Amino acid sequence: MNATRPRRSATRGFRIKRVYAPAAADDGLRVLVDRLWPRGISKEKARIDLWLKEIAPSDALRRRFHGNPEQWGQFAAAYARELAQEPAKSATAGLREELRRRPVTLLYAARDETHNNAVALKAWLDKLR
Repeated sequence: MNATRPRRSATRGFRIKRVYAPAAADDGLRVLVDRLWPRGISKEKARIDLWLKEIAPSDALRRRFHGNPEQWGQFAAAYARELAQEPAKSATAGLREELRRRPVTLLYAARDETHNNAVALKAWLDKLR
């Protein structure tokens, strides 16, 4: 291994976390990826570095999918189409650039930890890597 080449950490990468979970030192850049501010949490307690509303699913897509995990595949496909268009396209490019410098934690408010926009966004971003 070349000693002058920076070693990439195994923990480097996109992460997902509920915004209500405590912030951790290794979260890196904490990015809220929801269109709406999470209920019941102050900006100070959330410790959000960046709120990217433009990367969140459209209001129509969010409403159509909300609370319906049976339509997860349809949601993820529709969301991927939105992410490939502006302004989300530029926002995701910025996140990928940030990832070169530090970990990026995608924050979401949904109760469902396996079927939410942050999970779909992370999968989409990981495909681009």
